[in-house]
Amino acid sequence: MYVDDTLLAENNIKMIQATKKWLSSVFKIKDMGQYRYVQGVDISKNRCKKLLGLSQEAYINKIIKHFQTHYSKPMDPPVGKALTLILHQCPKTNKEKERMSNGLYASAIGSLMYAICFAVGSVSPYQNNS
Repeated sequence: MYVDDTLLAENNIKMIQATKKWLSSVFKIKDMGQYRYVQGVDISKNRCKKLLGLSQEAYINKIIKHFQTHYSKPMDPPVGKALTLILHQCPKTNKEKERMSNGLYASAIGSLMYAICFAVGSVSPYQNNS
């Protein structure tokens, strides 16, 4: 099995060293040193202020460029804001389901969901928990 982009973060350097030592005794690992970018997230540190900043700007820009929406302008959606979707409107046949799942739209939504889930699950980069 191959696992890529594992990140260890801890205030106690001895704990990091012990964890890396144990991991290397069990698995073949390659320590890449200090991190700046992991899984679509830019990581910045301000040690003096004890702040850790996380940004997905590069990832979002990559999505925008990939789906060719960099010239798009913000606007309200073409449907009513109080629209309720119901089961009756879902694709029913295998052909309808396949057409929907293979589309560029599904890929774009998946990319945005990744970004949103990360943002919702993150601590504010300006929050100081010390």
